[in-house]
Amino acid sequence: MESILPLPFLVSVAVPPGLNGITEGLNREEVSCLGCVFFDLPPAPHVLEKIFRFLKRHNVEFEPYFDVTNLPSKDDVVSLLDAGARKVFVKPEQLPEFFDFGARVAPVVIGSNPEGLAFGNQYGLLIKDFDITSTDVAQFIEESKAKKITPLFLKPVPGTDLELFAGIAAQCNAIPILPSTGLTTTKDQAGKLLVAKVLSASWRSDRPDGLLPTIVCDENGTALGLVYSSEESVNEALRTQTGVYQSRKRGLWYKGASSGDTQELVRISLDCDFDALKFIVKQKGRFCHLEQSGCFGDLKGISKLEQTLLARKKSAPEGSYTARLFSDEKLLRAKIMEEAEELCTAKTPEEVAFEAADLIYFALTRAVSAGVTLADIEKNLDAKSWKVKRRTGNAKGVWAEKEGITVVANGATAAPAPAPAPAPVTAEAVEETTPGKITMRRFDMTKVTALELDAALKRPSQKSSEAIMKIIAPIIDDVRKNGDKAVLSYTHKFEKATSLTSPVIKAPFPESLMQLPAETIAAIDTSFENIRKFHAAQKEEKPLEVETMPGVICSRFSRPIEAVGLYVPGGTAVLPSTALMLGVPAMVAGCKKIVLASPPRADGSITPEIVYVAHKVGAESIVLAGGAQAVAAMAYGTESITKVDKILGPGNQFVTAAKMFVSNDTNAGVGIDMPAGPSEVLVIADKDANPAFVASDLLSQAEHGVDSQVVLIAVDLNEEQLQAIEDELHRQAMELPRVDIVRGAIAHSITVMVKTVDEAMDISNQYAPEHLILQLKEAEKVVDQVMNAGSVFIGEWTPESVGDYSAGVNHSLPTYGYAKQYSGVNLGSFVKHITSSNLTAEGLRNVGSAVMQLAKVEELEAHRRAVSIRLEHMNRA
Repeated sequence: MESILPLPFLVSVAVPPGLNGITEGLNREEVSCLGCVFFDLPPAPHVLEKIFRFLKRHNVEFEPYFDVTNLPSKDDVVSLLDAGARKVFVKPEQLPEFFDFGARVAPVVIGSNPEGLAFGNQYGLLIKDFDITSTDVAQFIEESKAKKITPLFLKPVPGTDLELFAGIAAQCNAIPILPSTGLTTTKDQAGKLLVAKVLSASWRSDRPDGLLPTIVCDENGTALGLVYSSEESVNEALRTQTGVYQSRKRGLWYKGASSGDTQELVRISLDCDFDALKFIVKQKGRFCHLEQSGCFGDLKGISKLEQTLLARKKSAPEGSYTARLFSDEKLLRAKIMEEAEELCTAKTPEEVAFEAADLIYFALTRAVSAGVTLADIEKNLDAKSWKVKRRTGNAKGVWAEKEGITVVANGATAAPAPAPAPAPVTAEAVEETTPGKITMRRFDMTKVTALELDAALKRPSQKSSEAIMKIIAPIIDDVRKNGDKAVLSYTHKFEKATSLTSPVIKAPFPESLMQLPAETIAAIDTSFENIRKFHAAQKEEKPLEVETMPGVICSRFSRPIEAVGLYVPGGTAVLPSTALMLGVPAMVAGCKKIVLASPPRADGSITPEIVYVAHKVGAESIVLAGGAQAVAAMAYGTESITKVDKILGPGNQFVTAAKMFVSNDTNAGVGIDMPAGPSEVLVIADKDANPAFVASDLLSQAEHGVDSQVVLIAVDLNEEQLQAIEDELHRQAMELPRVDIVRGAIAHSITVMVKTVDEAMDISNQYAPEHLILQLKEAEKVVDQVMNAGSVFIGEWTPESVGDYSAGVNHSLPTYGYAKQYSGVNLGSFVKHITSSNLTAEGLRNVGSAVMQLAKVEELEAHRRAVSIRLEHMNRA
């Protein structure tokens, strides 16, 4: 048998990726060393998100295969391929949809009837639920040999004797898919098949002792040496994840046991005709016993350069040019830009090769500075090679313009004009890439176009509305139909709170759920009172009443919305402040029923701060759920969860989509406050702004989540002043416990350099930030120019944090530019206005003719008569 697969079998792993905390069979590290994994995707929408996260982290570490017959969307299947799925299996009738993807899509059939072989094509076939106990195995083997389907995959029914099954698959020239739970590296483990035994049964050795030649390579693919392996040594290597081989004289050879030059096993594979093994290892020290890295000689090319740079980083004399390359980020950046320009202007093949080598030298220096290995770079190259979705290939605006390429309205590039003379490379509108430094990209408005700025200011990418709806719609429908049972099941699944037996806790809330430190209670009480005062001041003292003409009195009065649902996110932070911001105005407005919803902790409890706030505002209950399921529960009601009339509160893109979904469903009869998504802040700072204050305001929003965005508009700041803010940003960020989240948010955050406050305000109003901070010398005077913002923070002593917690203003605000159309939550969010008309006989005489004429124009005769009958009655009296 021959195969292009690195192993003669696949390892079936539970979904969502069941590799962590595994209690039987192969563990995650052992599966990783094998690499070839198979997933049978269930129809549950949330699983797909976990698979995409898995592929983002491991699509090079593993070679994943997927049965996607339960995925209803072609787009999801294509996205899986783009994320690195090596092969997906679809129903035979779906194959025409995936013709363009060639060998990466193959059909799947169920059952071990030989007739299923007829569905195989040039790209292979998967037969799942293969039952060796109810199949004419001999006939199947004969038919499969005749069909010569390559590759043919066989997946057994649960409980199959795996050793017998693997033998049958071998006779069919098929690749068996073996469950990780049925394999082991522990000898004599009852009911488990030794994975090394599966391997050794497949390989072919021409040696009398049965040993198999094994080539050992580093992560870059460089051969280090030739050794031998046995079933026993392979098993031990997999069990320990180290380099273990079979010495022809001394038995098992644990590489580095005496020299200290040990190996970490990364991957094991067989060659195409199964007569040689390859071990990929992380080598510590040398492989060879001589003064060279490997038995075939020293490293060459880029691998040697990496080794040289690593040594120089450690030993370069202080102040030397080499040391400065690793420590002076501006010098290194300038050298990379210089070499890139020289490569682009090189003419002859010799010049191109020379300049390319220089650029690679400095690019790899950048990587080594950041702790990135050549293997890391190659993994990224490999990951890109599996993508099926192609980018447009247009150059970014600032670089296109340098080459005379016109940037058109949609961001594409038009044909280039004649090439201009080489210009010096500048750093405007280029992402900062300082090693390890947390910094925002800069955009200089004197050097970039409005289109480029618009593109840079786009909020972090979210899923398409179609993709989100495919995820949330089944959840909402399930909750609507199955009530408490559905809500509980999602809470068990997503929050891991499997001990919960009810999805809600009702008031009065037990004291035991509100045990808090005295200082926390005092802080909540202070915030509560300030929020109450500000929202109470928004009450209308008396109904509006206007006499529009003699005898015609029009009025408007407010009434509280009777039942409100308040969504308090959990996610990456506990947010009792949101419970205050929603609960206090609901209480002040006089809402009769206040329902809170917030995801519980894994032990089933709710954070005591939220319970305490719910108690203070008089909430009737707390729904122990998050996400779309919580929104659906409040929108439709369940056996134990009160149906509400309006849902308010921020959340992620799934919560926002769920709110909009139920608000558009007439069967739900529920309103929402606004589309409120990930947090954002825009800070406008001039030369009088304190760099530490500016940095702290940016970070206070960046720590919310990786999908947050922060923007700094710097008004006439010089390089020294900008650098002071950037240094503060990095220094403060590195002290934060949520620094990894901050890194993610800063990655899509920018600094915009402008000359005037007016220019800054134009950009701000176009962006329409959730939070706008004015760190300006005369900040109060600028407020008149604010047209679009959720909430404004004026002057250096007003951090956004006070609005989030205790000043009194509300922090539930429109994001994503919705500040152009929506207000933040306020007292008016919890009331509705009712109008009334009160006419005297004189009033009806005065307005009646206008009413009758307009009713006549619209041909609504009953409307006209409702007035004319009354007027005739007056005339007869």
